[in-house]
Amino acid sequence: MNETLDQESIAGILAPVTPTEERRRERRVREGLWRAVRRAAGQIPFMEEVVAGYFCALDNRTPTRVRGTLFAALAYFVMPFDVIPDFILGLGFTDDLSALLAALGTIRTHITPGHRAAARDFLDEIK
Repeated sequence: MNETLDQESIAGILAPVTPTEERRRERRVREGLWRAVRRAAGQIPFMEEVVAGYFCALDNRTPTRVRGTLFAALAYFVMPFDVIPDFILGLGFTDDLSALLAALGTIRTHITPGHRAAARDFLDEIK
């Protein structure tokens, strides 16, 4: 089984969607992100950046296209059953990492020091 997603799969996950689908993704992320963060805390080395991306996606000053990209990657992350189910020890988050890294690499300049500070505060609270 391939441990990471290929570029075509990542592009499909991050591709623009209808406003209805984007709202559905945002709702899924808002409902499931904290549970997913707690579940993956020790397995994703750049968790602070993931959480900062969430705060960036919630920021109304963030461009719509960037928010859509972030919500797409985060929605994939919160789904427990995806290409590689998250419960598979050692492999479960590798496909999520691919999608998250691609999204964060694309939008990194939109994540502000304020988003990162909020992420650190949250992660400090759950430790």
